[in-house]
Amino acid sequence: MSARVLITGGAGFLGLHLAKHLWKDGCDLCLVDNLTRGVDDPEFNQFLSNKRTTFIEADLLSIDQTISLGVDFDFIFHLAAIVGVRHVQDQPYNVLVKNTRMLENVITLARMQKREPRLLFASTSEVYAGTLEHFGLTIPTSESAPLALTGLHLPRSSYMLSKLMGEAMVKQSGLPFTIFRPHNLYGSRMGNVHVIPEQLRKAYETDAGGSVVVYSPEHTRAFCFIDDSVEMLQRMMLREGCAGRTLNLGSQTPEVTMRHVAEICIEVSGKELLIEEFAPTPGSPPRRAPDMTLTNDLLDYQAAVGLRSGIEQTWEWYCSNVFESGGISAE
Repeated sequence: MSARVLITGGAGFLGLHLAKHLWKDGCDLCLVDNLTRGVDDPEFNQFLSNKRTTFIEADLLSIDQTISLGVDFDFIFHLAAIVGVRHVQDQPYNVLVKNTRMLENVITLARMQKREPRLLFASTSEVYAGTLEHFGLTIPTSESAPLALTGLHLPRSSYMLSKLMGEAMVKQSGLPFTIFRPHNLYGSRMGNVHVIPEQLRKAYETDAGGSVVVYSPEHTRAFCFIDDSVEMLQRMMLREGCAGRTLNLGSQTPEVTMRHVAEICIEVSGKELLIEEFAPTPGSPPRRAPDMTLTNDLLDYQAAVGLRSGIEQTWEWYCSNVFESGGISAE
């Protein structure tokens, strides 16, 4: 296909994987990032060497820098945000204000395009947290589940609130849109503080016969490998039936415990290690898994990479690019 695609947060984990996938399908790409979470590493620079990709280092909090990105985009993926539990806990006010302001500026940019673009907005599975806390939640959870708020005084609520506000802004913008709610995506180049790379790092650094710590060992998640995630996003972009929709992004099965994830990470490391169980992480929901019925039907696709295979591929990348070389990774 021939399409001009803008990806904000293009130097980050999801952004670069998505760019590579769309590039293989013939898209012309413009990646935008301020490099506070995305990184200017060899993998990123190697990709930028192709002729159909440009990179612009810009601050989306600046309306002038945002509207200078161009007016010839067919699709805009807005992935840029302050994200991650550590960042959210440390700066909840900035999360609320800056995530909303960045989206406001991107919507302004989208309205300036020569051809009306589709805006694809990255929301979060955290939007379901309030319903789970106050009323219980059917799991796997569908996009139609009523949404409730967690306590507004809680720093962790700020990220979910910024994304709920974002969903409302996108729906009221007058633009063609698709909203997607990622659920536990994982793979290479995703930073070191997410559960799978963190458990892989622990396995790498622990001597045989030692033990690794697992928090929230009985909490469950359904994980989705990055290759499946970007295939779904490409199909969301191309299919008219996804316009005006809010869709889960992820894998419905298997739903596994954090202990089981750690066991797989230990197995792929090839070491004999013990597991030391610690208390649940504050604010962590006991279960999370998306109902993928609507997404799978619209896309004619469902996740194909098994959890062990995905963790093996992630292990190989981290060993080569981070653990053994001391390299950096996007967050």
